[in-house]
Amino acid sequence: MLENEQDGAQEGMAPGPEAAPDEQAPSPPPPPDDSIVEELGTLVDDARLYATAEIAFQKTRAKLVGKNVGVAAGAVVLAIILLHIALIALAVGFVIALEPLVTIWGAIAIVVGVMLLGVGVLTYLAASKGRLIAEMFASDAEADAPDGETQ
Repeated sequence: MLENEQDGAQEGMAPGPEAAPDEQAPSPPPPPDDSIVEELGTLVDDARLYATAEIAFQKTRAKLVGKNVGVAAGAVVLAIILLHIALIALAVGFVIALEPLVTIWGAIAIVVGVMLLGVGVLTYLAASKGRLIAEMFASDAEADAPDGETQ
């Protein structure tokens, strides 16, 4: 009879209590603690909290940028004013320096003439660069079309 039990185990019958623990069926996972609705509610609450924090952060950053832009703009305006005053002082200094060599009217004419020549050169440079920029932004169709024609 002992032989029949061993033969039955070998022929595919269910193993007895002597079976190894590795051959036992896995236990089912434990049931979840929270339902899916509670998980979604928590997710929505977290998203709302994140959005509120992000908006507050962006507002703070915008305030800081606004203050710094104001300070930077003020500094630029003051720098331009000081540069203007310095150029006036330079022009006056040139007039005073040239006055012994030529009359006062000659010195003024020389200084004003040099300044107007500088204005002319700077205007020409700005206009040529402006045309170059306009050509860069012109569409290919406008650039390829004959003068006066657009598609």
